[in-house]
Amino acid sequence: MRLGYFTMPLHPPGADPARTLAEDLEQVVTLDRLGFAEAWIGEHFTSAWEDIPCPDLFIAQALARTENIVLGTGVSCLPNHHPVMLAQRIAQLDQMARGRFYWGIGSGGFPGDFELFDVDTEAFEQRSLTREVLDTVLMLWNAPRPGLYEHRRWRFRVPEPRQDIGLELHMKPYQQPHPPIGVAGIGPRSDMLTLAGERGWIPMSINLVPTPTLRAHWQTYAESAQRAGRTPERRSWRIARDVYVGETAEQARRQAFDGVLGRDCREYVLPALRNAKMLIVLKGDPAVPDEAVTLEYLYENIWIVGDVEEVTRKLHRLHQDVGGFGTLLVIGHEWTPREEWVRSMTLLADEVVPRLRERIGEAPR
Repeated sequence: MRLGYFTMPLHPPGADPARTLAEDLEQVVTLDRLGFAEAWIGEHFTSAWEDIPCPDLFIAQALARTENIVLGTGVSCLPNHHPVMLAQRIAQLDQMARGRFYWGIGSGGFPGDFELFDVDTEAFEQRSLTREVLDTVLMLWNAPRPGLYEHRRWRFRVPEPRQDIGLELHMKPYQQPHPPIGVAGIGPRSDMLTLAGERGWIPMSINLVPTPTLRAHWQTYAESAQRAGRTPERRSWRIARDVYVGETAEQARRQAFDGVLGRDCREYVLPALRNAKMLIVLKGDPAVPDEAVTLEYLYENIWIVGDVEEVTRKLHRLHQDVGGFGTLLVIGHEWTPREEWVRSMTLLADEVVPRLRERIGEAPR
């Protein structure tokens, strides 16, 4: 069991982006110091709450401030991008990271971003665009033949190389044939997790889904891998969760409900899902009425909140219920007061994880 971090991030609309970007960076620096293995940074263009549109720029700065933590896009929403620009930016970032980089990809999910880039979600255009952008990027990193490439959304021409003046499409990733690719899934039969399985990439499950959906995620991924002749490995699976560890169980619950975790879910996550008619993603049982999906419901069914012993027990149960996974991705929030969050993450790294590894029979690292 490894610890990682996944941040959208989450900041109230109207927050100063210069300040929040600096605070998000300090969180990554702190987690690097605590021994977290990886950190994934989200991409959203039209969500004022999730206010990083260019995770590659954030990661470039974080690389200079950290030593060991692997940084990843979480995720590059492929329908948002021209494949030539994306291929060049990600390849350069991987060169700068010298192997300390994962490329997280997805089809996106925020309605405003789909509208901004004129993606026809009623026809599920995001699914075909995702594969088309992805395959074009991988082709550009491999051995693109010179000539014209035309698509309904883009047009570009790969020039004939000229060695006499050094003219060629030259930028390739540092990691060959490409950085490790992580793929995020939401629905039980996620098309993205199917893609991850067939290509042997990293499966990632978002923080909003309950245990039955997590089981379905693994089944979707594993069946796809097996159809492609691959052996699925649970240690590659990342599961994201909202986690808060307090000195006592009651203190943790109070700080979660009254602090930024409760605020972000009450003021953004739940209203956004209601607006999109997607509260179903939170439900372990579809028969649960919408009005029953409250902070208390999240605390009982999805959040991992408590003291050291309770959080250890909840994570152990999650590990057993889904059949095992490799990395826990802790969701980022604004986390004020900051010292309470630092204490929470320190308890998670120094006390919860060693106990958890002992309970699941994993050798200490």
